[in-house]
Amino acid sequence: MFELRLMCPERQVEPVSDALDALDALSVSVEDADAQTDAEQALFGEPGMPPPKEGWQRSRVLALFDSRDKAQEAQALLQAQTFFTGCEVLGIDAVPEQDWVRLTQSQFVPVEITADFWIVPTWHEPPAQARVAIRLDPGLAFGTGTHPTTRMCLRWIAHHAGDVALTRVLDYGCGSGILAIGAAKFGATDLDAVDIDNAAVEATVRNAQANHVELRTGLPDKVSGTYQTVLANILATPLKVLAPLLWSRVAAGGHLVLAGILERQVDELKTAYAPHCDLVVDDSEDGWILMTAQRA
Repeated sequence: MFELRLMCPERQVEPVSDALDALDALSVSVEDADAQTDAEQALFGEPGMPPPKEGWQRSRVLALFDSRDKAQEAQALLQAQTFFTGCEVLGIDAVPEQDWVRLTQSQFVPVEITADFWIVPTWHEPPAQARVAIRLDPGLAFGTGTHPTTRMCLRWIAHHAGDVALTRVLDYGCGSGILAIGAAKFGATDLDAVDIDNAAVEATVRNAQANHVELRTGLPDKVSGTYQTVLANILATPLKVLAPLLWSRVAAGGHLVLAGILERQVDELKTAYAPHCDLVVDDSEDGWILMTAQRA
């Protein structure tokens, strides 16, 4: 395989990337050309939402082709376009053959939730100290244990092991099903895991089977009754919209556990839930927070 390397100003990144896709590039990636220098520019955006900018002031665009001829043809066609003005060709380099599966797997290692609770990909053995382990591989659905929001939810579950909080549990927006599976590992026996994405529902079914966990899963319209714990690791905006629905599912004495919230969004969430409950910050990690409330 061969990699075509380009330097593009911010405004050119999107049209150049689109053109490379149209020219049958196997992959297109964009990097900050000034990374690790004083000119490095951070792009912050909420997960699942559009980034505030399309690229950095100087972006390195890397496109992979299966032959040098195709890379050279793409270079020639791009250089003939008016939107390529201001861009620069850095070169075409051969990419050494690698075991991409093994390389990808090497990037995912066991994740510590607590000292004795770990998330472990299937190609790893659980650490010796892991009393509880969820076997989970990266997939299309969100939730592998690597994101702070997932880890905080799982820590909350682990800290409530044996409590009435884990008798009947709803995982709303379940993604990979990791939170429902974690609750089952700590004693929950009546579990619903729902998501608006059918791919997430399918992933949850597979992951539950791999972990020998029984739960009900489906679309949100399958939810019925109330729960001792309602978990929702989504994003701040849908959490605000869902406030009446989520709170209505919390049983007397039950807990509401919300994640996917940035530190700067605390007041927004408190305001949205004020007609129903008093949310408090229960945990924080890397700029993200976990908020909880308990029904009287």
